[in-house]
Amino acid sequence: MEFAGSDAGSASYPGHGGLPTAVKILIAGGFGVGKTTMVGAVSEISPLRTEEVITKTSEGVDDLSGVEAKTTTTVAMDFGRITISRDLVLYLFGTPGQNRFWFMWDELALGALGAIVLADTRRLEDSFPAVDYFEHRGTSFVVAVNRFHGTCDYTIEEVRLALDLDPRVPVVMCDARSRESGKLALITLLEHTMARRMTAAR
Repeated sequence: MEFAGSDAGSASYPGHGGLPTAVKILIAGGFGVGKTTMVGAVSEISPLRTEEVITKTSEGVDDLSGVEAKTTTTVAMDFGRITISRDLVLYLFGTPGQNRFWFMWDELALGALGAIVLADTRRLEDSFPAVDYFEHRGTSFVVAVNRFHGTCDYTIEEVRLALDLDPRVPVVMCDARSRESGKLALITLLEHTMARRMTAAR
């Protein structure tokens, strides 16, 4: 995707749905789906992480089925930054995935342009809370299926059907470990958001 330029320091992004030059994007999804990995892979700065070691205290509280090898967990947020063009910088906020930290989502969502909902087809039901959250807020979002180990046993249409998504919501395959793959998911979100804004303005 190629973005048209605007004057440096401009507070808006003319010609593309009025996107501002610096925008806040959420990376959301269930526990252990790859949010911290995606922020770290995409960020052009050393990402801020608030990870803690998973201890016995989490047993019976955090569901580790399917991610038994996971040893740390985000307890507040992840933060990173990526420059898409000279006129557009994205600030990435990764949300915590556990139910007990969902109270933080409202604060993190303030001022966000949109969100990427990362999905793991091994635990697809963990994506429902994030999808429901952004649907109810009216926040623009896309679903990015994290292809763990480079494979996915389901098609995009099967994932869309399983999550009961609005047909206008984009679903893409991605690898949370890959910077280019993460960038493509972010660009898909920007294109979707701009299309929504232009439609609403008509």
